[in-house]
Amino acid sequence: MKAVKARLVLFILALAIWFLLTYPFDMQELIAGSIITLLIAVMPLPGIDVLGEFRWTPKALVYAIAYVFYFMWQLIRANLDVAFRVLHPRLPIEPGIVKVKTILRTRLGRLILANSITLTPGTITVESNGEDFYVHWIKVEGVQDKERTKKIVAGFEKYLEVICG
Repeated sequence: MKAVKARLVLFILALAIWFLLTYPFDMQELIAGSIITLLIAVMPLPGIDVLGEFRWTPKALVYAIAYVFYFMWQLIRANLDVAFRVLHPRLPIEPGIVKVKTILRTRLGRLILANSITLTPGTITVESNGEDFYVHWIKVEGVQDKERTKKIVAGFEKYLEVICG
């Protein structure tokens, strides 16, 4: 059942990306996109079972949409912050690698969290080890791991906990 769910999630995600990339679309593109994404979804791909951890509740779907907007907001804020630091005459950076903890238990949740941290300018996930993430941060703030965890991952976790645990 989990494998079927994972393939269904892959099909829906790939089809949504196809539609976004081919907009405005006509009937030929809809048919071609459906056939191609269906073929991709049934291919024997290693590691595809991780997508089966996505929850299909209405609350999870609403949180997934909200997560996209939250991530985009964090992306804009981080880009502006890094641009300010680069353009500032004294270059106010204090880089370092910090350890943060996550409350997420699923592989999919941790995967999305690690990628969200890395895609946000100013932070890069260097390593993950169980519940611990090691993040290179352009301006280390806070003294304790709890403070750093709240600053880097708590906002993302609020949504990801509902989406995929």
